[in-house]
Amino acid sequence: MNRIDRAMGILLMLRSQKTVSAQALADHYEVSTRTIYRDVDVLTQLGIPIYAEMGRHGGFRLMEGYFMPPVAFNFGEALSIVLGLAFLKGLRVRPFPEDADASERKILAAMPEPMRSQLMRAREIIGLEAVPVDLLHPERDDPQQDATPERQSQEAAALSLFLRAVAERKCVTVDYRSPYAQASRFVVAPAGVIWDRDRWYLVGKRLGDDGGPRTLRADRVAEIELSAERDAYAFDVRSLLGGRWLEKAMAQWAGSAPVRIRMTARLADELGRDWYYRYALFERGGDGSVVMTVGEDSTETVFRLLRWLGPEAELLAPAEWRDAFKAELARMVAAY
Repeated sequence: MNRIDRAMGILLMLRSQKTVSAQALADHYEVSTRTIYRDVDVLTQLGIPIYAEMGRHGGFRLMEGYFMPPVAFNFGEALSIVLGLAFLKGLRVRPFPEDADASERKILAAMPEPMRSQLMRAREIIGLEAVPVDLLHPERDDPQQDATPERQSQEAAALSLFLRAVAERKCVTVDYRSPYAQASRFVVAPAGVIWDRDRWYLVGKRLGDDGGPRTLRADRVAEIELSAERDAYAFDVRSLLGGRWLEKAMAQWAGSAPVRIRMTARLADELGRDWYYRYALFERGGDGSVVMTVGEDSTETVFRLLRWLGPEAELLAPAEWRDAFKAELARMVAAY
């Protein structure tokens, strides 16, 4: 990395953090602290207001309120941003839709020819498939919600306001509606958002709740507004990735509407790779079989799973569903 690229990187790090030590910068760029001091000196000579704070927790920081001048991108950097915007446009709902369009126009306007003409063809050369339908665990329709453009616009507005609240460390008041519970209104200290399988989930701590973070589906937010209360909730949403955000909810559902299915270890291993059923409760028996417990109140969903599992699986509970599934199997036999 040359000095110019490293100096720009140092400036970006100082913009994103309050104070950064010379040693931390040296470790990051794998150079000596002497080199870092020289790079910082170059930046100050260019008129960038960098201050050195002495002491054990000292380091370099930018003057409060400093704004960086326009940044020039090379082709790879610009294409990376255009790719990100293309992915954002491919989502069912995206935050700040007008701002995303404006940022793309600004990036393209700043590019020299012929780079700009190549990037303007991004829609022709970048293809993004929609998220496929999940046949084993289909999305349940929400009676309160619909998929109209108006509703998607409301969802985008709710998502955008939530992200703004995260940045400004403000709470939000949410009217939340779910097919699994009564509508409720509460105040949330936002922490961040998660995108999973073309759905946005808002992550935050409900004020007055002693529990951990809560995830709210953005499309189930009927109304959202900034609250007069402030509560900076420090939480890293990366700890919920890999489907772990679903784990707690699955345990709750299993307690309220338990479905128990006995299956072979082979089938249990296969379900353990599924995005949803991997977070069910699996108990291995002494005979080598495995009993899976999952929360589900839809016989259609459970019967669809049982048909996929085949004769190596048996529905144990609810007991009253066994006769209904037996009748369905009889109809299948009659068809052959």
